[in-house]
Amino acid sequence: MLAGLVCLVTLVSVAAGQMTIPLTYVLRVLGEAAGLGTTPPPADATAVVWNIRLPRTLVGLLVGGGLALAGAALQGIFQNPLADPGMLGVSAGASVGAVLAIATGAASAAFYALPLFAVCGALGAIALTIALSVRRGGHIPVLTLLLAGVVVSMLLAAVTAAVLTAVNEQKMQAYLFWTVGGLDYRRWAHVALALPPFLVCAALLLLFSRQLNILALGETEARALGMRVTAWRVGLLVLASCLTASGVAVSGNIGFVGLVVPHAMRMLVGPDHRRLLPASMLAGAAFLVFCDSLGRVIGPSEIRVGIMTAFVGTPYFLYLLRKQNL
Repeated sequence: MLAGLVCLVTLVSVAAGQMTIPLTYVLRVLGEAAGLGTTPPPADATAVVWNIRLPRTLVGLLVGGGLALAGAALQGIFQNPLADPGMLGVSAGASVGAVLAIATGAASAAFYALPLFAVCGALGAIALTIALSVRRGGHIPVLTLLLAGVVVSMLLAAVTAAVLTAVNEQKMQAYLFWTVGGLDYRRWAHVALALPPFLVCAALLLLFSRQLNILALGETEARALGMRVTAWRVGLLVLASCLTASGVAVSGNIGFVGLVVPHAMRMLVGPDHRRLLPASMLAGAAFLVFCDSLGRVIGPSEIRVGIMTAFVGTPYFLYLLRKQNL
């Protein structure tokens, strides 16, 4: 059902917008691309679907699925249904990398500079968080890890603010535009940038769903079963952080996907990560593309997807808090 929902939302996203394109045209463009010999639609419709709408939608699927999958993994690692990819400083690290790329002019000089800086910043943030959390014997208490993530996020936010005070107004606007999060102006190059890390990290997280089930039992129980808890926790954290960083690098900061979607899927399919991880990935992809499509059609001008996820996710999250008495 979730896979069917993803397909339906994808078709609607490609068809909807300032220029509405009939679904038959969309299917004909896809059929022609697949070599099915379908009659091509008008040239303007083909250009909009193939060059603008389809890569934008595919980036949304990759980013939404990756953020939700990373959120589900982190909630299992921390045994906390309110964990999300931004809590370990990943998003703050990506923001530092992005503002450095913009401030130094690297973002305007090379297409891959800003995503590369963002990924490096995110990985540096998770490395610093883990380094601050390690205790003697390689033990990493969960609470210490969470607190270290909060501290690192605050430190990196201060670094970002300090760098922004030295840039001009044009670069400030470019950074603020990136922090809101959006899928506009995404092209096939962005799809190529996000796809490889998504495939690798998502495949590994899905493969390690059994280990996440063991970690969710608690550290004492996991050690009793023979698991090397610290090594698995760090490895899974790195995978979730890389998945988050690759999404943030091509879309900017988008909130609530990694927090709300896994929590909602846990209510539907249960806590078993063998079902929860793929369900969260599919639901996250559909949710983000739906929010992006909604932001394109509800007003005279486009509302960026980072704003839409906050508008849609905040009431639902408050409903979950009240229902679960959290």
